[in-house]
Amino acid sequence: MSSNSYTLRIACDDQPGIVSAVTTAMASRGANIAESNQFWDRKTNKFFLRMSCLFPEIIERDAIELALKPSVDRFNLNLKIADETRKPKIIIMVSKFDHAMLHLLYQIKTGWLDAEVVAIVSNHEDARKVADQEEIPFHCWPVNKENKAEQEEKLAALVQETGAELVILARYMQVISNELSTKLFGMIINIHHSFLPSFKGAKPYHQAYDRGVKLIGATAHYVTPDLDEGPIIEQETERVTHTMSAEDFVATGRDIESRVLARAVKYHLEGRVMLNDHRTVVFTP
Repeated sequence: MSSNSYTLRIACDDQPGIVSAVTTAMASRGANIAESNQFWDRKTNKFFLRMSCLFPEIIERDAIELALKPSVDRFNLNLKIADETRKPKIIIMVSKFDHAMLHLLYQIKTGWLDAEVVAIVSNHEDARKVADQEEIPFHCWPVNKENKAEQEEKLAALVQETGAELVILARYMQVISNELSTKLFGMIINIHHSFLPSFKGAKPYHQAYDRGVKLIGATAHYVTPDLDEGPIIEQETERVTHTMSAEDFVATGRDIESRVLARAVKYHLEGRVMLNDHRTVVFTP
C-alpha cells in the first residue's frame, strides 16, 4: 500500500513529549502536517491525537510505521494509519423509512461523503428499487425470532466478503444481537430517532409531543449490547412549538435524523472519531 496522504490516529496514556516525537518522526520523512488535533482526558489521563500528513512523493505505509516505531515503543502508542486516498466500503441497512438512506446516497453522489456502498440490506423489499437504480447489490433478509441468528450470520459473512469497514443502520428497525454488536464493535453506527437518553423505545416523537417538549432531536451512536446506549458520535436538536402536530414533529425529525447520521458517518470515515471507553472523542473539521 502506498500513497502521499495518510491520517494518523494515536491513543495512549498521557505523558510529555508525544506530539514532539510524532511530528519529528513525520518531518524526518518530509511530511507536511495538513491538520492536527489533540485531546487530553484529565479524568482518565488518556491522550488522543489525529494528524493528517501530506508527503512530497508516494510513500509506503511501512515506511511511516518504521519512522514511528521508536515513538510507539517509547510511549506505548495505539497507532492506526489510514490511506486518505482509499475509498472506504460501507453497508447500509434500512427497513421501510428510507429518508436517511436516500440522504446518504445523495451525499455520496455529490462527493461530500467519500465512500463506496457495497450493499444495501433490508428486512423488507421497499428499498430494492433504489438499490437497482443506483446499481448497488441488494439483499432482502426478513427477520423473525426463528431466523434472526441465521440472518445475522449472513450479515457478518457479507461484511467479510465485501471488506466493508462500516455498517450503517439507516432506520433499520431490528435490534442487533449482543453477539454481533460485540463482534463488530466500533463498526456499526445507528441513528436513533430521539435525543438520547430521553424518550427511548417506540414512537419517541409521539412521547415528546405528549409531554409538550420544545426541542426534539436525533442521536447517532455506535451499536453496543446495551440497547441505544452506545458511544454517541453526533446529535442535533430543533425547536418545536405547541402549534405543531405529532406529524409535524415526525417530519422535522426525519430531516434531523438524515443530517445527524450523515455527519456521524463522515466523521467516522475520515477517522475523526476515537473511542474513549463509553464516550467518544470527535475531532470535527
